[in-house]
Amino acid sequence: MTRNVGKIDKTVRIAAGIALILLALTGIIGAWGWVGIVPLATGFFSFCPAYRLLGLNTCQRK
Repeated sequence: MTRNVGKIDKTVRIAAGIALILLALTGIIGAWGWVGIVPLATGFFSFCPAYRLLGLNTCQRK
């Protein structure tokens, strides 16, 4: 897997994922909050399958 998620994108994904999961755990937004697992995982792995399909890359070029 080639990285295609940059630093800022990674930080936003992890923060959004944690926020959604916490909101689901507290019952504020219900079961939809478990969708937060997706941005959390893509943030931790620095790889987004959707970006690959669309040809996007937010990593800085070396």
